[in-house]
Amino acid sequence: MIHRSNPFVMIRSLVLLTVVSGCSALTALNDVSTPLDVYELRAPVDIQATTRRQLPRDVIIELPSTSGALATDRIMIRPNALQAQYLPEVRWSDATPVMVQTLMLRSVEATGAVRYVGRQPLASHGDFAVVTELVDFQAELNADTQTATVQLKLIVRVIRESDAKIVASKTFRASAPSASTETQILVEAFNAASTVLFSEFAGWLPSALSP
Repeated sequence: MIHRSNPFVMIRSLVLLTVVSGCSALTALNDVSTPLDVYELRAPVDIQATTRRQLPRDVIIELPSTSGALATDRIMIRPNALQAQYLPEVRWSDATPVMVQTLMLRSVEATGAVRYVGRQPLASHGDFAVVTELVDFQAELNADTQTATVQLKLIVRVIRESDAKIVASKTFRASAPSASTETQILVEAFNAASTVLFSEFAGWLPSALSP
C-alpha cells in the first residue's frame, strides 16, 4: 500500500515553520537593536598650557592598533587574565581605539605646545606621526569579585615622517580602583585612570618632538 502525504498537512507545517523561524529572527533583531546606555571619557581638564615657545611642528595622532577584544565600543571587564567580558547594556561613545585617539588629541591640544595636531595632515604629510599600541583598557575583577581595578597601558612611538625614524618611544600605564562593579562607579575609575595617563602623555610629547 502506498501512503501519500496530505498536501494540506504539509502546507500547514511549512507555514508553522516559517512563523517560528520569523519569530526567532525577530527576537534576534530586537536583541541587536536594544538601545545601550552610552558613556564617554573626557580629556584631562587640568592640563597646563605650555610656558615655552610653541614648537613649529605638525603632529598626526594615528588610530591606535589593538587586539580584537578591545576593537569595539563595549566596555571590557576581565574576570581573570584569560577571559574578556563586556558590561551588559552599556557602551563607549566610540570604539575604544577611536576614543583613545580623541583623548590623545584633545590632551595635546590643551598644552598648546605644537603648531598643529590632528588625525590627518594639513598637507601631504605632517612632521611627526604618533603611532600607538593599545595594550590594556579594561577593568579587572579583584579577588572579592565585588570590586575591580581599571588597568590602562599604551605604547607610544613618535616617528619622523621625513625618514620614518623612531625618535622617541615610551610606555604609559595607569590604574584606578573601583569600589564597586556598578557601571557608573567603574566608568568613574576609567576616567580617573585615563586622566593620569593622558596628562602624562601630553606632558611628555613636546620633549619627544624637540631637537
